[in-house]
Amino acid sequence: MQVDLPEDTRSGLLANVPPGDNSPALTVGELAGSLKRVIEGEFGHVRVRGEISGFKRHSSGHCYFSMKDDAACIDAVIWRGNANGLAFQPEDGAEVIATGKMTTYAGRSKYQLVIDRLELAGEGALMALLERRRKALAAEGLFDESRKRKLPFLPKVIGVVTSPTGAVIRDILHRLEDRCPTHVLLWPVPVQGEGSSAKISAAIRGFGEIDGNGALPRPDLLIVARGGGSIEDLWAFNEEEVVRAAAESPIPLISAVGHETDTTLIDHASDRRAPTPTAAAEIAVPVRAELFVLVGELGRRSQNCLSKMADRSRERLELTVCRWPEPQALFAPAAQRLDEVGDRLPRALASRAGEARADLNAVAPRLRPELLLDRVSRSAEKLASLWKMAGLVHPDRPLSRGFVRVTDRAGKTLASAADAIAARLLTLNFGDGAVDAAVGEAAPAPVERKRRSPYVSRQPGFFDEQE
Repeated sequence: MQVDLPEDTRSGLLANVPPGDNSPALTVGELAGSLKRVIEGEFGHVRVRGEISGFKRHSSGHCYFSMKDDAACIDAVIWRGNANGLAFQPEDGAEVIATGKMTTYAGRSKYQLVIDRLELAGEGALMALLERRRKALAAEGLFDESRKRKLPFLPKVIGVVTSPTGAVIRDILHRLEDRCPTHVLLWPVPVQGEGSSAKISAAIRGFGEIDGNGALPRPDLLIVARGGGSIEDLWAFNEEEVVRAAAESPIPLISAVGHETDTTLIDHASDRRAPTPTAAAEIAVPVRAELFVLVGELGRRSQNCLSKMADRSRERLELTVCRWPEPQALFAPAAQRLDEVGDRLPRALASRAGEARADLNAVAPRLRPELLLDRVSRSAEKLASLWKMAGLVHPDRPLSRGFVRVTDRAGKTLASAADAIAARLLTLNFGDGAVDAAVGEAAPAPVERKRRSPYVSRQPGFFDEQE
């Protein structure tokens, strides 16, 4: 069944504006602005309790996340100015109470909570966040015993990270003065409140970046200290950035935060935990008076050991000397043998000279100059024959009959066309000289080289027909 609509309500190609219409169409921006004013006017100040989800800190410093419970989820944002002043570092799963105002974001047609202040929802939420963070950092191995280093026995310089105005630094300095005066460098930081965790972690990393080559010495040991307080007061030492800075410190670190019953996450990451700041100073250095006593005792023990060793050595020497024979008894046989040999030596020399003279007289008649001259003559003839044969087989001998020997510029003989092409720059050796040539390009101007045939004898009287 078709129903006829009034003419003024029917849709058409163009918008139909009836006469006297007082509700003109809004633009998208106008509608978004109206919604923004209504929401901000109605919810200009709200406190919301929920669980953080999808937390992200943008490079601009702003923080974006969602607050959720079992029934709903609301987008939230913390602008950079407020994010830098948070008393703790937000993370997923933390139950918090946010104070701020509702607003809209027209670019995405959504509403969001702009947070001015963010707090944990009670001590139970705080402890749950602490336990969750402890397990996450422990899973990364930051608390492993294998990572902990041995503290130096007698540090020359100690770096202290604490408040400059509290009783902690005075207790540490006083205790160090009593036990063993040491050079102390103080890096002053706030130990609680907004921004304290960032400054504490920066101080730990700053000590580690000192190279020691300048006017400021590099500490051999670090102490991070604070007096006692509630879990909220000590929370800065539970922040992840402080724990990571302590674990990554290149300098051995003692944590002395709170009293004996107080435990923070930096205690697990440090190389040694002290129950109090005063105890940290006691752990850091030994007692100088005790060292003097120990050195004196070690000196006396060393002197006693040396004295006893000298006495035992002297006794062994005396016992050994008593068993030695007289020197004359040791050397008398050798001296007697020397005398006998000295007596026999002139007679032996005279006998050997007589035998040599008799041998010479026996062969003297057979020694004639003619025998030596004949042997020399035969050797000269043999040498001349060998020299002549060397001249006949010399590779340059055929050059006088029109042959050419091809070499590269280094003098190496080339036996094939491929070798000549590869060498490119050649030397043509003729019987009366050498000429430079090139393969594949215009040859350079000939250079005549004086050359002496290597098979011509330099001895007068040999191979005169070759010269």
